[in-house]
Amino acid sequence: MAKTLIYFVILAILGTSIYFFIFKKEDNPYGAKEAGFTIKDTASVYKIFIATNDNESITAERKDGVWMLNGTMRALPSMVDLILLTVHNQEPLYPVTKNAYEEAVKNMAAEGIKVELYDKNNKKITVFYVGGVSANGGGTNMLIEGAKMPYVVQTPGFSGSLRPRFSTKISDWRDRTVFNVPASDLKSVSVQYADKPINSFVFTKSQDSYTVTGDPAVTIGVGPLNNGRAKVYGTYFTNINCEGYLNGFAGMDTVIKNATKMSTIEVETIKGEKQHADIYWMPINKRSKNKLRPNEDVPDEYDADRMYAVINGGKDTALIQTLTFFKVLRKSYEFFQKDIPRQEQKGTPKNVLMHK
Repeated sequence: MAKTLIYFVILAILGTSIYFFIFKKEDNPYGAKEAGFTIKDTASVYKIFIATNDNESITAERKDGVWMLNGTMRALPSMVDLILLTVHNQEPLYPVTKNAYEEAVKNMAAEGIKVELYDKNNKKITVFYVGGVSANGGGTNMLIEGAKMPYVVQTPGFSGSLRPRFSTKISDWRDRTVFNVPASDLKSVSVQYADKPINSFVFTKSQDSYTVTGDPAVTIGVGPLNNGRAKVYGTYFTNINCEGYLNGFAGMDTVIKNATKMSTIEVETIKGEKQHADIYWMPINKRSKNKLRPNEDVPDEYDADRMYAVINGGKDTALIQTLTFFKVLRKSYEFFQKDIPRQEQKGTPKNVLMHK
């Protein structure tokens, strides 16, 4: 019993000594300065700079509560959150082993990703380099700037490489908002159809009053404005996003030039700010679902799931989903139709403004 107690005491002393030797003593090669990968106060981070060895980089900076990307566009909030969550949770597991050291350092020099974090006064919080996956595949090799020893770093509950999270691709970082106008800020919406102009309309909101102007041939005599539908429609322009950007894809200018225009949507706020999108049909392809199962809302020659949108004053071409945009691509006469009582509807009840 006495011998067992002695062993426990010895182990405790050794464990404490190793802990202080590796993580606490700052003037040795394994001190906190060498292993300080965890940033607990992420609220203090106001700028993120990430760069690769091939001169590809991004800068995300918080200004007036909004994260801007490279100073010219909004950053995708979920991407910023991912970086902040990662640096908050990542922690050093152990120094890279002697056998793996040379390969880890060589990889860091050739393909390392540099990450810099700054506070609101543009003071550097930390700089570290992200290397490849660890020798056992369960962590990521990282190195604090100025340190001598790289560490295997990981976040609790996750096994694998953290490297993909530190992307420098603009497409990963760009905010994908096409329209984002709360009902309280909405002044008007213009939807103009290139293929069927008779369905075009202008929707106007003034406090709790609504007006819909369209072709008299389909709006006059149909009935009074359905205020319930109008009120619901006014709430549809918050956080309408694209699936991704197509800028840089070879031949996209030619694709859009030859595409069939479906409509234009222009949204104006009470402050006079405008958001505009030109919508184009996407030609049907081998992946199109409606190639096997036709969609009554989409002509047979076009894809039923996705369309093209030219936004931001013609600077960007985006891929959009019909599921998202068909709710705002209404037809003028729909605002003057009466709602069908639920008990009279056949099959599964649909939203009062389902696209027809």
